[in-house]
Amino acid sequence: MSTITTKDGTEIFYKDWGSGQPIVFSHGWPLSADDWDTQMLFFLNHGFRVIAHDRRGHGRSSQGGIGHDMDHYADDLAALELKNAVHVGHSTGGGEVVHYIARHGESRVAKAAILSAVPPLMVRTAANPGGLPKEVFDGLQAQLAANRSQFYQDLASGPFYGYNRPGAKPSEAVIQNWWRQGMMGGAKAHYDGIVAFSETDFTEDLKKITVPVLVMHGDDDQIVPYADSGPLSAKLLKNGTLKTYKGFPHGMPTTEAATINADLLAFIKG
Repeated sequence: MSTITTKDGTEIFYKDWGSGQPIVFSHGWPLSADDWDTQMLFFLNHGFRVIAHDRRGHGRSSQGGIGHDMDHYADDLAALELKNAVHVGHSTGGGEVVHYIARHGESRVAKAAILSAVPPLMVRTAANPGGLPKEVFDGLQAQLAANRSQFYQDLASGPFYGYNRPGAKPSEAVIQNWWRQGMMGGAKAHYDGIVAFSETDFTEDLKKITVPVLVMHGDDDQIVPYADSGPLSAKLLKNGTLKTYKGFPHGMPTTEAATINADLLAFIKG
């Protein structure tokens, strides 16, 4: 296993395949690097070096009780020390990428893409009236604490991939793989991670970024609602481009991989 050890002793697991310009993938909550398998194989076959890590407390990384916040997530990503990298983040990983670039600077970053991502801010506040009520996220924590296994089963088989929509054809293999990844991680990391992804305000981070950023979001995202995320992030970025996908769900890198991969490749090569 390839691991790096951070300053606070956390072991971060990562995959690193191929050579060429690095593309670094940051996964969503509560998953692991495995959620990027389709993208990693695709870009490896197009001549890129592909790297994906398990966020602290997730997957095969250490399951410590502390540091489950965006500052630590960004610092862990920086510890990989990759240069001229394209950073791609899904959902919580999109927030991680944005915070990493703003916190650690752009000298090692070529471009970035954020998919179905949590920025600028998910929770409703006076300054963010279109956000979701805090009670929604409190409810997620309560379900996780009561029966994490059932909670993850329900998320994967319902709103995450849009499998609860009329006419949807759920894939049992996709649902089981989501559940498997979630249950590999630590309950404490996932519990704290709900606060990290919902209450971190990325507004100032987005304003700092000058490298090209592709903002990709489905308009039928039931996890990170479209209107209060993708379009707002694209406006705050100095060099942002919004690509909206009609009817695509939150988990579109999996269910719509052919479209997402082609658009990412065009952006990276463009």
